Amino acid sequence: MRKNRLTALAGIAVAALVLAGCAPADEAAEPVETGQTQVEETPTEEATTQESPGNIVDVAVAAGTFTTLAAALGAADLVTTLQGDGPFTVFAPTDEAFAALPAGVLDALLLPENLAVLQSILTYHVVAGVVLAADVMTGDVETLEGSTFAVDTSMGVVINGTANVTATDIMASNGVIHVIDAVILPPGVDVAALVG
Repeated sequence: MRKNRLTALAGIAVAALVLAGCAPADEAAEPVETGQTQVEETPTEEATTQESPGNIVDVAVAAGTFTTLAAALGAADLVTTLQGDGPFTVFAPTDEAFAALPAGVLDALLLPENLAVLQSILTYHVVAGVVLAADVMTGDVETLEGSTFAVDTSMGVVINGTANVTATDIMASNGVIHVIDAVILPPGVDVAALVG
């Protein structure tokens, strides 16, 4: 079941990457020289239709480095939430960040009986509103999960002393994604207990 979900997500990612390859419509048309007269090419309707970024889930899937996050969002029934109007700021752990969790934790989190814990962890990575990199300051940030995480900007941007922000301001139609290199956990969540 999980393999089929990841395969489907990979298919969506490929389609999104193909769409993302379209040229922007606002590029000026280059004049074409024909003999002594210059004729300006008229952009076709296809060329004038600029693709807007998809929602947060679409953009994350298209990136190709968030397949585990996308699968977890599906298992937690949060895809629809992050496809909503928002706006949201998502601190998105990469596949490598999920792989760094203790052995067996990810599989345990994806089990139906651990749905509440998975939802708690994933919503802990989401902040209401759009927070661009230029707006990030040291301090506590309230999450959709309900508790806060600590941001330290003294040397880069570090969340809860464990997750480094490695890429910023990946825009989506309903918010923004910042990439982090570790999964952050809400207070009181002990993932080791899931496999103990």
